Amino acid sequence: MDLLSEDRLARMSPVEKVRFIIDEVKNGKILVLERGLSPEEEANLIEMTMTQIAPDEFSGIEMETYPAHETKSFLGKLFNKGPKGRLTLIGPADQLKTLKKDRDMITALVSSNR
Repeated sequence: MDLLSEDRLARMSPVEKVRFIIDEVKNGKILVLERGLSPEEEANLIEMTMTQIAPDEFSGIEMETYPAHETKSFLGKLFNKGPKGRLTLIGPADQLKTLKKDRDMITALVSSNR
């Protein structure tokens, strides 16, 4: 399991982030992102993952994110590029199963099928 800081991911372009995440998950790693992906990055991650699913090689990803905090001020909404999720958990679909998710807690089961 790798814990990734917001700073490390901030140095990557959106395409690099998605590619990095897919490569790590394909290698069997479970990633915990300090700061979640933007909605666009999540959509790109899901789209790219769907094109690479192969029953014998890669079963896909499981991803859970805490809900984002809403920006209350007008200026905050004006200059914010959109809400990002808080902590995000990403892993191989055949090894990571979300059991429960609420506003402040994600309960997941990790198995070693490899």
